[in-house]
Amino acid sequence: MNVVDFKALHQRLQAEHLARHGTRLAERQEDSFDLTLYAVAGFYAEIWRSRGEDSILFIHVFQKPAGLGDYLRLVQLPGYLGDQCGP
Repeated sequence: MNVVDFKALHQRLQAEHLARHGTRLAERQEDSFDLTLYAVAGFYAEIWRSRGEDSILFIHVFQKPAGLGDYLRLVQLPGYLGDQCGP
């Protein structure tokens, strides 16, 4: 499913599609919200919820990697990679 078709779905169907076909990449918190990032064939989707709640407030969909910026601080590379990068 492409991004245009995904955006045309009702939010409940979007969430079901993410659960079945998306890859959960990361979770983070922003203000009073819990966000879960998914990758789906050619685009990304963030599920926004009020902190501690199960119900979805909205799903933010984007394609450009710039939207991943807030998640970069969460990436941790394994320690052994640093050992391989030495002189």
